[in-house]
Amino acid sequence: MSDPQELKAHEGTYASFIGMLKWAVPLIAVIAAIVVALIA
Repeated sequence: MSDPQELKAHEGTYASFIGMLKWAVPLIAVIAAIVVALIA
């Protein structure tokens, strides 16, 4: 089975990934909206 320490490391990586995603998705949406507004 998996090493418990390894699982902790994976949980930390996953948490930071989700935290980054929470900021990246809205930011990309805003940038896309600005680009669309400039083109239209």
